[in-house]
Amino acid sequence: MNENKNITIGDVAKALGVSKTTVSRAISGKGRIGDATRQRVLDYIEVNNYRPNPMAKGLADQRKYNICWAIPGDSNVYALPFFQKCMAGVCEVTMATDYDILISLVYEDNISHLERIVENKKVDGVILGRTLVDDIAVRYLKSRNIPFVTVGSSKEENVIQIDNDHENACKELTERLIERGYKKLVLIGGSLNHMVNVTRQKGFELGLKTAGIEPDESMLFLGNETTEDVEEAADKAIKAGAECIVCMDDSICRDVILKLRRDGICIPEDIGIASFYDSDLLAGNQPQVTALKYDPQKLGNMACNILLKLINGESIPDKNLMGYEVLIKESTG
Repeated sequence: MNENKNITIGDVAKALGVSKTTVSRAISGKGRIGDATRQRVLDYIEVNNYRPNPMAKGLADQRKYNICWAIPGDSNVYALPFFQKCMAGVCEVTMATDYDILISLVYEDNISHLERIVENKKVDGVILGRTLVDDIAVRYLKSRNIPFVTVGSSKEENVIQIDNDHENACKELTERLIERGYKKLVLIGGSLNHMVNVTRQKGFELGLKTAGIEPDESMLFLGNETTEDVEEAADKAIKAGAECIVCMDDSICRDVILKLRRDGICIPEDIGIASFYDSDLLAGNQPQVTALKYDPQKLGNMACNILLKLINGESIPDKNLMGYEVLIKESTG
């Protein structure tokens, strides 16, 4: 057989003098076929480097060999690198399989593109790149009985979740800041419909309580959607006597730093700054920012590996958490 030729099931059947159905059953392991015949087919395809055509394979085992990577279409430009790195992690896994990736954009109040992909049976499973408190995408996928996992925690029951350990990470960083002598910490955060923000707030408050500080409204400036909102929150935090501003993510931290610079407020001499997410957005800042470091690419790896196991019918725990690193740097003295 010509080694450069992509052989087909028909070629294998002709060479061995059996039917194409017999070859298909031998490859899939399904259907009635003698052990000797099955082994003869498997030996032949191994010697001749046969790889099933994904479309033909999909018809044989009723799979599409596509998975959907659903990312938020309403993310700001600063959040895109996170989703890109996650997707790179997903691609690393699918490169070693017969699976391809379809990308879908989902919005907080519009998942029509995702619905179309699922209703048209284009994918075997879905990875949701973001979770919400009011999550119509999660509820929809549960109703369709399709294998799916979320990158992020979910309040919905019976959902396979892959997430960074935000709660313990934020708790630990908050405790470390208090150990460094900061007595008045404030938290500036974004949308309260994003589960990651809810989890980070919980970690912040747990860190305060562990240090014997009872959280109150004067420490929380949440629900900020725009740069103007963040700047106004920073003004209020300073007026409230904040010694250290803890930012929910890198984008908010960048806005706060730029605001303080314009106002002539020095970091860390006048006020400390920390972020619950480190990224390239903060990499060039001077002083360097105290932050939490995660690995989005490994998050994508895990999400894809778990989805493929789910598609294959394996049992998976609902909650799968990844580690973190606390980076104490110059912005907190």
